Order: sequence, then C-alpha cells, then structure tokens
Amino acid sequence: MVYNTGMKSLSYFSDHAYAALRFMSGWMFAFHGAQKLFLNAERPPLLSQIGLGGLIEFVCGLLIAVGLKTRVAAFLASGTMAVAYMQFHWKMKMNSEFFPAVNKGELAVIYCFLFLFIACHGSGKFAVKRD
Repeated sequence: MVYNTGMKSLSYFSDHAYAALRFMSGWMFAFHGAQKLFLNAERPPLLSQIGLGGLIEFVCGLLIAVGLKTRVAAFLASGTMAVAYMQFHWKMKMNSEFFPAVNKGELAVIYCFLFLFIACHGSGKFAVKRD
C-alpha cells in the first residue's frame, strides 16, 4: 500500500478516526443525558419532555458509543437534536434568534448533523456490532 506524502497519508487512519469520533460523540451525548436524569438536583419526571429527552440522549449516546444499533440510535438522536434546536433555542421566531450564535444552539446543531452523518455511515470499525 503506497500513500502520498503529506496530509493525504492521514487517510490511512480514517477508520480509526471515525471510530474515535463515534465513541466520543456518543459518550458526550450520553453524559449530557445523564446530567438531566441523574445529576440534576431536581430530577424531571421521566415522562416529561425533558425526561424523555434525557433518556433518549443517555441510551442513544451509549448505543452510538459502543456501536450497537448505531444507525437507528444516531437517527433518533439527530431528530431529537433537531427538535431541541427548533423548540428550545430558535423557538420558531422569525428574527435574529434564528442564528445559533445568538440563541446558544450551536451544540444542538452540531449534534444533529453529526448524528445524521453517523446514521448514514453506520457503526464502522471497533463496534460491538457492525452495520
């Protein structure tokens, strides 16, 4: 296997980098859900919107991190973040609050598109079950 010198040689590590991206983004997403479910002084009811959001974040994050049912979990996580952005950050107002830098929704947008990419790509290398 011959690789060009320079930055193209990094393509050799693309499978490993994707696995690290999948693991770390899933782990951080699960932690975000755990904060809502377990580390909050006032725990939300599980059947509330925040409770269900935290449960989806926690479970889907763990599934994405280990690479089990990755496509389904990532698709659900992506949709959850799209709803979170539109409902809690943008609030469907037609003004300057549309922009993530203004409404503090950058993380929701990044998670939404990152998990959409993972849903399309699949689990990849170092997954419990490759899909």
